[in-house]
Amino acid sequence: MKTQIPTPDAHREMRDALRDLCGSFDSAYWQKVDTDRGYPEKFVDALTEAGWMAALIPAEFGGSGLGLTEASVIMEEINYSGGNAGALHGQMYNMNTLLHHGSPGQKQKYLPGIASGKLRLQSMAVTEPTTGTDTTQLKTMAVKKGDRYVVNGQKVWISRIQHSDLMILLARTTPLADVKRKSEGMSIFWSTCTRPSATA
Repeated sequence: MKTQIPTPDAHREMRDALRDLCGSFDSAYWQKVDTDRGYPEKFVDALTEAGWMAALIPAEFGGSGLGLTEASVIMEEINYSGGNAGALHGQMYNMNTLLHHGSPGQKQKYLPGIASGKLRLQSMAVTEPTTGTDTTQLKTMAVKKGDRYVVNGQKVWISRIQHSDLMILLARTTPLADVKRKSEGMSIFWSTCTRPSATA
């Protein structure tokens, strides 16, 4: 019988730091958030202050410049500690949308503020009342008027919208009837939100 030799965890130091931070938020904290149907504001603030929420942001914009593996470790450790990574995972995957599809100007404008915690990007406006989450059937239109886009449409069930300053908005720039493939003519826009804590 072969003996399995455990491989060293390349992220041990990171896991230990996260477990230490998460340990400050016991089960009573998470039960109260759950009972109140609230948002773990203090926990998200602590993660932001420690730099974990800026993990995917390149160092040139004030982030850590880590990869998806490290982002997954962060989410895993939050859940392992008894927390709820679902309350803040939006910033991780929304961040990649901005990193891969945002213009240089958009990155310069938004990423430093997100890295510092002055801005939160936790929401994505996708779901529509008549098409659900089928993005190939989006009806929300963005029409260019001069140097701006005018957006018309409906979005519903936008998770974490009240805890975000920015959101990613999926809209169509070419009507569905005018495209050869259903995925053509869609664009991603950045929209501002107003979270209560940002104005309090």
